[in-house]
Amino acid sequence: MHTEVLNISKDECSVCQVESCLTFNPFVEHLRERVSTEKTLKSEFYRYVLERFEQDICIDLNMRPADAERHREMLELIYSILTPPIANEKEFYWALSTPVPDKVFLSTEAFFDFHSSQRSNLYAINESRNEMFADRQKRFIYSLILERLYGFSSAIRNELLFSYVDPETGLSRYFNIQTDPRFVEIELKGQLPELNFDAIEPYLHSNTSLDLIEQALPLHLFKFKGFTVISLTDITLQHAMENIRTELVNHTANEEEQYEHVIHSLKTISENQGIEFALMPFLSINNEPIFDNDQCSQSALLKAAKEFHLAEETFDAVVDDYSTNPRPIFFNSLTDEKIAKFPFLQVLKKAGIKSYGIFPVYYNKKNVGIMEVFSYNEIVFYEKLLSKLQATIPMIAQLLQNSIDRFEARINSVIKNKFTSLQPSVQWKFNEVAWKYIRQKDKKKKNPEIETVTFSHVYPLFGAIDIRNSTVERNSALQEDLKSLLTLLADTLRALSKHIRLSLTGKLISKCEEWLDRISGYITTNDELLLDTFLDNEVNPFLEHFRKNYPAEKETIDKYFEALNEETGAAYAHRRNLETSMQLINTSINQYLEAAQTEVQESYPCYFEKFRTDGVEYDIYIGQSIAPQRAFDVLYLKNIRLWQVRSMAEIARMTNGLADQLSRPLQTTHLIFIHSNAIDISFRNDERRFDVEGAYNIRYEVIKKRIDKVLIAGTFERLTQPGKIAMVYFNPGEAAEYDEYIRYLQLEGYLLDDLEYLELEELQGVSGLKALRVGVNFETELPAN
Repeated sequence: MHTEVLNISKDECSVCQVESCLTFNPFVEHLRERVSTEKTLKSEFYRYVLERFEQDICIDLNMRPADAERHREMLELIYSILTPPIANEKEFYWALSTPVPDKVFLSTEAFFDFHSSQRSNLYAINESRNEMFADRQKRFIYSLILERLYGFSSAIRNELLFSYVDPETGLSRYFNIQTDPRFVEIELKGQLPELNFDAIEPYLHSNTSLDLIEQALPLHLFKFKGFTVISLTDITLQHAMENIRTELVNHTANEEEQYEHVIHSLKTISENQGIEFALMPFLSINNEPIFDNDQCSQSALLKAAKEFHLAEETFDAVVDDYSTNPRPIFFNSLTDEKIAKFPFLQVLKKAGIKSYGIFPVYYNKKNVGIMEVFSYNEIVFYEKLLSKLQATIPMIAQLLQNSIDRFEARINSVIKNKFTSLQPSVQWKFNEVAWKYIRQKDKKKKNPEIETVTFSHVYPLFGAIDIRNSTVERNSALQEDLKSLLTLLADTLRALSKHIRLSLTGKLISKCEEWLDRISGYITTNDELLLDTFLDNEVNPFLEHFRKNYPAEKETIDKYFEALNEETGAAYAHRRNLETSMQLINTSINQYLEAAQTEVQESYPCYFEKFRTDGVEYDIYIGQSIAPQRAFDVLYLKNIRLWQVRSMAEIARMTNGLADQLSRPLQTTHLIFIHSNAIDISFRNDERRFDVEGAYNIRYEVIKKRIDKVLIAGTFERLTQPGKIAMVYFNPGEAAEYDEYIRYLQLEGYLLDDLEYLELEELQGVSGLKALRVGVNFETELPAN
């Protein structure tokens, strides 16, 4: 043990910001309490230490850190009381400090060496959180005052994450530095001020000025007495795991960088700079593996095979054999005997690799790729290494599966963008343009350009069927599932606490209750991630231990783990119900529109395009330029407009009729944008879709995209409402035309007699919008079409 005084701050002259004195009295009071309550043999040791302190004059002294050596024996008794008996001080990071952590006066050998070698970095840690040492010290002081004297627990934790590069391995290590203030008493000098907690609370969090709280609670009113306990915990493994988890969540990251970060974390876990990793997802086209891609380029075997020209048939044989029988293969050393048996090892040896291993990675029981582990300068003992990496395998599997999904999405995107089949109504135009392009090439015209496919003077029709409050419904389903899971977890822990006496059980129950309160409002992505971390790192390992070692509790714990099954578990029930319900609604709408296209096209050829959102949107374009061989008349436009209103009513009735089949109640809204003027559209070669042409026509697109959430003027009411059809327009003539369609459909029993004429709020750059809104008749039986 060391009694040299160590300054926690880099500043040698740092001064505590509140009056304090170093004393053993709070510790002695703690001992007295333990002697009276302890029922085991420990009580004898506590009694012995208590007697020693009561006989020693140090109990009545206010010490200085520099006096620590005089009281070494008493300090070592404190160490013996507060630390595990088997703790090795050469490996145990532990120290005693002043009441407000400023100076360490007793430390284990491990802590002393750590501080001596890393002291210059301690200041940098605080700066990394935008806090100077003095500011952090002040936050510690106020946090303790509010907790002890006001019963107000702040969000500030007495811990700090610290990282440094281990000089032996050259890899980052992470420590959690925790300060335990149990043996600190606060003496009040004068009257305790009253506090408005609502005003104070925001100032308790990091990166917030403490000016307000300093005015309300001047520090000269308080005196801190006792000492604090500082301990360091190596959390390198947990931190590296969290880094991998963060990479999985960060979908916006460059994929190559993502792999580099994950591999760096794997090296950190291995604690060996000489061990290299490579991750390779199994990508395929038509069930044939492919290797010419960025993800595979990091593979040590593939690099060596290309560099040293491994025979293609040898490489293919290795791939085929491994695909048929995926299993761990590792070679602690690459000897001539092994190379004779496995020829592909020759190129690895030429590449300078001395040890090599391949390990299959499974996702949902399917082999999705491999993890290569190898070294250029030493023999690797893979069995020992794999035990360290075991916890990372599920996350590695997810990473590889994500790469496979992204690759397949890219392929599908190319197919969709480059080879989407064209509707017959416009195919003829593309045939003409393609033929002109071919003729230019055949005539050896320099730099032939493909003509833009354009249809001029066509009438647009836009419709949107949306699932009402889909975002709110998703959050609500998630919230209900999490409440169900946390309630089940709390019940499980309470059941265990009746038979297994552990304080940790109570702590986990308390955390469950905190999470239940936390998720009662809107749940953010960060909340989900933090809750997953709590369950994965704290709860699940805890329950797994008791499931394996306490057979009597297995049935109780199994019910909790069964709830975690995404396909059948109670913890996903509401989300499954929501997705099933949304899928049923959208599938029904799509099937209706697919069937309806036949009727629409029979009256007059038109271009009909659907888009999938939370519901379904569609564009229809009709006009002479789309069918030049057939005379166009405005009556065809009127016919399709009448069809659009009627189809919206039929879709509304259809989705309303699905209510009994929906696992979760959902409603749809129905919107039509009326635009009387003809526009021009052209096919955008870069996006492989039709778009409007010209500044005036673009205004149509702008309005179309902004009206889905428009409000009625002077109110907070959304125009679109379940059970109603909303028709947005500009000109009175448009309203008069649609008024006729509505009255006809009311007589036919499609619509209710509740037509509204509404003024709408101004949108950005758009004013003068109006709307018709009419209810759909869900009661009357309609004539068969």
